Amino acid sequence: MIDRIVAKVNNYIILESEVQRAFLEAIASNQSGFETPSRCDIFESLLINKLMVAKAELDSVEVNDAEVIFEADQRFSMALQQIGGDENTLVEVYGKTAEQLKSEIQASIKEQMIISRMQRRITEDLRVSPAEVRRFYNSIPRDSLPLFSKEVTVGQIVKEPIVSRDIKDKIAAQLMLFKEQILNGEKTFAELAREYSEDPMSAIQGGDLGFFRRGELAPEYEATALGLKQGEISDPVETMFGFHMIQLLERRGNSFNTRHILIRPQPSEADIARTERFLDSLRTEIQAGKISFAKAAKEHSDDRETSDNGGFFSDPGSGANRLTLRTLDDPVLYFTIDSMKVGTITKPMRFEDPRAGTKVRMLYYKESFPAHRANLNDDYEKLKEATRRKKQDEMLSKWFLTAKEDVFIDIDPAYDRCNALGDK
Repeated sequence: MIDRIVAKVNNYIILESEVQRAFLEAIASNQSGFETPSRCDIFESLLINKLMVAKAELDSVEVNDAEVIFEADQRFSMALQQIGGDENTLVEVYGKTAEQLKSEIQASIKEQMIISRMQRRITEDLRVSPAEVRRFYNSIPRDSLPLFSKEVTVGQIVKEPIVSRDIKDKIAAQLMLFKEQILNGEKTFAELAREYSEDPMSAIQGGDLGFFRRGELAPEYEATALGLKQGEISDPVETMFGFHMIQLLERRGNSFNTRHILIRPQPSEADIARTERFLDSLRTEIQAGKISFAKAAKEHSDDRETSDNGGFFSDPGSGANRLTLRTLDDPVLYFTIDSMKVGTITKPMRFEDPRAGTKVRMLYYKESFPAHRANLNDDYEKLKEATRRKKQDEMLSKWFLTAKEDVFIDIDPAYDRCNALGDK
């Protein structure tokens, strides 16, 4: 299919391919059992999103560029790792240079963040009461109640191996050697960054990070950078991301531009084995009833997304601890849980985190729930989330009717049937 523009909101466009992609994603993610949105629903949602971006520009709503760059860096790193870290392969797979892909990722993330901020502003007064959940549930004909597939409650405790001092000292020594080579004229900073830096986004630019304001980078990095003279190169400095060697390129008031070479310490076999022994001891204490799994996860797990929830995975839609195995997008997790018995905890297992290398975890299969028709007792959180989405859609549609008067909107005749600009 030849792609084409199907809608325009000020300078922002919606492509036919965007509608198709969003529609297919909606079908694929329809795990809750509720009705899948139609193509017109998807088109209207995309139109509201573009209107929010256009209005954000008019209302001077901004997002933190440092957050955008950091998230884009993570996604680019994952894309690069998936194809073996070779930029030439990247061009073959995506048909774009690394710089083009980086720019597209940043633009997409920035738009997503702006939309999220505008949605929060528009729906900040949204509340859902138990009475509204009951009314929503009772409005669904009994023969149309969604059928939920088998669900499970699964938790994890993750530990990131502590890298030994010896390995860190070797990295610091390597960076000091780089500094010596630069100062002696043997290599340039940019050459070494392209060859050795483990920050792929900046490595392409010879380590150049661009301008940041105070408070936007890791405190240790910023303190070191601002203590340098223009052109000066630092000794190695450690942050949560690894070890950096920094060169200050320019300062403009509260903003500064640096380039760096980043090397991330990787744990040794001994470091990983030590972590496995720790988790194995913790597992013994949990099984003996000396500590609950939830308490152990909160106190010891390094995975912040689950540790604050007692180690348990939660459904991204409802936030409930019950989820289908399909929600676990990691195939290793899926097959491990599928082979476990309810109430058991695995022995420590190694796994690869695309962002942070080798980690160790153990899984707890707490409960299993058979397939069933939706009901208020078992599925209150899902029904509450569905009620919230319905109210949110109504608020966004109401906002759209007023906000559309502030922008230029042009819709392809092929989507006139959706009546996206009409009264809802």
